[in-house]
Amino acid sequence: MREDVERAVAEARMGDRLWLYATYHCNLACVYCLTESSPRIADRRTLSRARMVRAAREAAELGFERLGVTGGEVFMLPDFPETLAELGSVLPTVALTNGMLFTERLLPRLEPLAELPVALQLSLDSDDAARNDGWRGRDNFTRVLGAVPRLLDLGLEVRIATTVEEQDEAELARLCELHRSLGIPDEHHVVRSVVRRGRADLEGLGIELGPADVLPELTLTADGAFLHPFAPTVRGGVTDLDLLVSRRIAPLEAPLAAFLAVVAGLPAGADVVRNVR
Repeated sequence: MREDVERAVAEARMGDRLWLYATYHCNLACVYCLTESSPRIADRRTLSRARMVRAAREAAELGFERLGVTGGEVFMLPDFPETLAELGSVLPTVALTNGMLFTERLLPRLEPLAELPVALQLSLDSDDAARNDGWRGRDNFTRVLGAVPRLLDLGLEVRIATTVEEQDEAELARLCELHRSLGIPDEHHVVRSVVRRGRADLEGLGIELGPADVLPELTLTADGAFLHPFAPTVRGGVTDLDLLVSRRIAPLEAPLAAFLAVVAGLPAGADVVRNVR
């Protein structure tokens, strides 16, 4: 199956990264959230540390070259710093976070990550605190700006992700000036549109996804395996299954086989433009 993965990656039918939805629990409730995550979410859909590490090791054997971990808010998991260190010891890993939980108690537990191929990707949507917090939550802007220098001081790789809904070019330019002033280079700034799924769909926000808009990347959640990390969305408390590829997530060969069968029939190649990354 490793050869099948390498062939599909070479043909641009899939990405070389495995995504893990660590939890749907979150300390914020962003207006465009794909998974309706919030502090009061009833079903947290958490993947255990053992399950994530096992998936990472199997992914490395099967030809995946990177890992992505998202949620919800991954640092809501009490043992996530140690889990992230284990994952990073297997494959290069990026963890998506809202940047709100980097406390004096947590920061020392992140120090081992400086020796590993691990990146923390913090969300920041505007250079204006009120606009950013209106989309994401109270004090998010201040907490992110406070966290970035401290994470960099630990020697960690830090990225900034901006989700775009109504920001104009001038606002995005100011945001770029801000992240550069914090020490985040342009190559570590990810900009993408709101995707009209989950809470964003209920709010009438974002863009509709076409079959070729997102590069397929196998994504594991407690509900099953999905076509890409924008796929396992929730509306009205119910998980969308339109982009589900398998209910099984272990061993990894099972969902991977179903995933490869799906991507074999999707548009691929250099002529395909992926509009959302």
